[in-house]
Amino acid sequence: MNNVVVTINRQYGSGGKTIGMMLADQMGVKYYNREIVKLASEESGIDEAMFAKVDEKMVNYSFFKPKKVYTGELKTPDSDGFTSDDNLFNFQAKVLKQLAEKESCVIIGRCANFILKDYPNVVSVFVHADHDFCREQALARVSIPEKEIDKFIEKTDKFRADYYKYHTGAQWYDLRGYDLCLDSGKLGFDKCVEEILAYIRVRFDD
Repeated sequence: MNNVVVTINRQYGSGGKTIGMMLADQMGVKYYNREIVKLASEESGIDEAMFAKVDEKMVNYSFFKPKKVYTGELKTPDSDGFTSDDNLFNFQAKVLKQLAEKESCVIIGRCANFILKDYPNVVSVFVHADHDFCREQALARVSIPEKEIDKFIEKTDKFRADYYKYHTGAQWYDLRGYDLCLDSGKLGFDKCVEEILAYIRVRFDD
């Protein structure tokens, strides 16, 4: 196996992003989170701000039905819908595939586990934790009044789940879509990283 890609989906406050950064450091590879937005903008020529506006959240669909599940199609600049939310997603997906084909890396969110599900070099992880742990982590991270933090966590996770369902037709919480599901509240960040590395060694041991 020439390169290994780890995708991480995460509940808000579970520390999935921190675990991803720690993992990338341990593996000696690049970490991609919002960098995907920049790369998709460069790939498409579409303003980066348009990608950022819909990054892992639904904006234009209050009551949506899942679209045709992502299959890799891209609209050209002279086509209607070139800057639509669907096409922005498609360009991000193209970038994810390019990364998976050329380098080892850690990718946060953006339906990467679904987009790369047929790649044999991809390890998909879902990081979760109980409410109290996520709440504690969120309060330490964002400047939001304590009385509003529960609603903020719920809203953020709903954005991610709706975004995932719309673009993939699948459920964000469906554990069948992941190789590993880790409770960061019970394991702690360091041991989550250890578990992912152990899985990689077992699965790709030559």
